[in-house]
Amino acid sequence: MNADRWLADTRTSYDTVAVSYADRIREALAREPYLRAALALFADLVHAAGGGPVADVGCGPGPVTAHLHELAVDAFGIDLSPVMIDVARRDHPGLRFGVGSMTDLDLADASVVGLLAFWSLIHVPDDAVPTVFGHFRRVLRPSGPLLLGFHVGDESRLKTQGYGGYPMNVYVHRRQPDQVAAWLREAGFTVEAQMLLDLDESVPGAVLFARRQS
Repeated sequence: MNADRWLADTRTSYDTVAVSYADRIREALAREPYLRAALALFADLVHAAGGGPVADVGCGPGPVTAHLHELAVDAFGIDLSPVMIDVARRDHPGLRFGVGSMTDLDLADASVVGLLAFWSLIHVPDDAVPTVFGHFRRVLRPSGPLLLGFHVGDESRLKTQGYGGYPMNVYVHRRQPDQVAAWLREAGFTVEAQMLLDLDESVPGAVLFARRQS
């Protein structure tokens, strides 16, 4: 798939649904005790590493960035969609958000102590994942923690209608944790823990904890 095409489609799709998406997920974390537990553990790992800036890559309207701030993490958000960033700044005016792409992450080498991508890798095609993980490793400090969340499965589907009934044109990729873990190891990470979620649902989720190798 042409990189410019899928990035442009993802950006346009989320620009279109940004406001309705933010309204839909505003209270979502309150209903997800296991995700809150994963974020609390991630916050503990960041603090144990001495603290410092943490990148929430694919932050959307910013609820996870804001939740990490409540856990005393110096988190900032990055998203491909300018309208998502506008909504994040509106909803969380005291926090830092900027437009950017995980395929060309505009952060200095070893500039963040931690990084998370919560259900933002789901639109990245397989052939682009190694590039993304290479950027994640580059911007993380040695031994910095990484937290990933994603849909579990073996297929990709085209999403043509999104939140609020607005049109979208994005592929949603479901992946097995073993495959994501293998990509991480190839990129220079040590995979430390895995949590599977909603096992009785049609689309389970997974959370992986990893750490940049020195």
